Parts: sequence; structure tokens; C-alpha cells
Amino acid sequence: MPEALKDTVKDQPAEAPVAPRTDGKVGKPRSLWSDAWHDLRRNPLFVVSAVLILFLVTMAAFPQLFTSADPRYADLAKHYLQKPNWGHFFSEDWFGYDIQGRSIYARVVYGARASILVAIVVTGLVTVLGTLVGMLAGYFGGWIDTILSRVTDIFFAVPFMLGAMVVLTSFTERSIWVVILSLAFLGWTQIARVARGSVLTIKQADYVMAAKALGASTSRILLRHIMPNAIAPVIVVATIALGGYISAEATLSFLGIGLAEPAVSWGVDISSGQEQLRNAAFVLIIPSVMVSITVLAFIMLGDAVRNALDPKLR
Repeated sequence: MPEALKDTVKDQPAEAPVAPRTDGKVGKPRSLWSDAWHDLRRNPLFVVSAVLILFLVTMAAFPQLFTSADPRYADLAKHYLQKPNWGHFFSEDWFGYDIQGRSIYARVVYGARASILVAIVVTGLVTVLGTLVGMLAGYFGGWIDTILSRVTDIFFAVPFMLGAMVVLTSFTERSIWVVILSLAFLGWTQIARVARGSVLTIKQADYVMAAKALGASTSRILLRHIMPNAIAPVIVVATIALGGYISAEATLSFLGIGLAEPAVSWGVDISSGQEQLRNAAFVLIIPSVMVSITVLAFIMLGDAVRNALDPKLR
């Protein structure tokens, strides 16, 4: 073999050994996402929260599957503060009736739509906006990073609930979309910070440097190389924040600033039931429990996803 060829072969890097799998078997290593899904399927916390969330989302999307009662129909003479009939599962009188003679069970079923819709849409909007701002600030740096970071700091300095209250009070009619836009207007800052920090780390990777050297466009580098590798912490933060937006919507409606009658929402029912705490506590407790269960389910899901996507926690 010629000396030049020998030197070439000698300079070739050795083949990297196969990385061990997390389940103890040796084989082709899984990607971060397949490895995370492998862990999630075996995590009881994820299974319980996912089943519960699937049930709540189905109830919100198809309330007719759970009740045929009209949540706005009131029979004050017949059902005024009628107590729950715990033996009649999934029936109109299962949770009793409120002060206007409306079925609490029907209102719980239909109220899930407003609360979950607000949470999902707000989470989607803040994730898109926060990720875009964070990626641009982290990737370009310089004056772009300075401007975007200072704008983020300004919004971050505004207390979330107080800012939402100020924005909502400026509207005479507060529909569900007004509530969504008000929460999204102030809720993107945390995701922007997380995305910026993740991009600052990823953009120093060798494969990003190689893509730049090969002449890849900025959009291709951001979408094909940086975003898939920087999105994991954003997903974790967004999943946990989703439960917080349900609490925010219920709190604003309870204070009379968010959704209002004739909208059907858990927060609206909690607000109208606070005066009956001594006489008929179930009017207040039942929608409050539904809010707590839903928020807990999303927090559990976020914790499970964080544990699966963060290699340091394994």
C-alpha cells in the first residue's frame, strides 16, 4: 500500500461504538424523541394524566355524549338548589342544581369546553410567539438580541394576572376570544426566555457550524437544525403552563372580569356559587374540584414530559 494511502487510512477516525440503550439492550441508539416516548409509556404519572386529559378533551369537544340536558335551561320553581343525587351517575341531577335551577352536571360538562379551549389556544399562541422571539434573539445576537430581550423584559415585568385584568377591563364585551388574546398578549415571555437559552447552546453545535460552512440559508438552519433540537424545553414549559391558563381563566371569571353570563364556564359557576357556600356548598365545590383536577392533570403531564426529555433527570 502506498505511503500516502496509509497516512490517509491512519488519519480516518475510528468508528464510534454503539451507544447503549436506556432499557439495557445494545443496538441502534434511539433519538431523543423515541427515547422519551419509550420512557413516557412506562411512566404511571404520564398514563394517568394522559387518560384524564383525553377524557376532559373528549367531554369538551363532544358534550352531547355525556349529557342531553341544556346547561342554560332553568326551572327555578322545581329545582332551586336541589341537592345532588349521587346514585344517578351521569344524570341531570347527579350534581344537583344551582340557585337558578340549572343542572350543575350539565354546566360542568359544557363548561369544560370554554376552560380547555382557552388553555389550548393560549398555549398554542404563546408557544409560537415565544419560540419565534427566542429563536431570533438567540441565533442572531447583537442588537437584535438586545432589542428582543429588552421587550421581553418589559412584558415580563408586568404581573400576569394584574396585566390581564387591566387589558380585559378595557373591553366592554368580553368574549372567549378576548380572554384568549388578553392572556396570550402577556404569557409568551417565559417561553421566549427558555427558547433563547436553548438556541444559544444549540447554535454552537458542530452540525450547525457545518451547515453554515456549506452555505445553508438562515431559514433552513433555524427550521431544520436548531428548532428540532431546541424545542424540547419549550414543550415542557408549555405543557406545564397550560394548566396555569385554566386557573387564570377561572380566576378572571370568578372576579367578574373574564367570561360572564350567558357563557358556560367553570369560573362563571364558581363566581355565582360563592354566595351559596353556607347554604349549598356543592354549587361552589363541584366546579372548583373540576378546575383543580384539570390543572393537576396538566401539571402531572408536564412533569412526566420534563422527566422524559431531560437526560439529567434519568
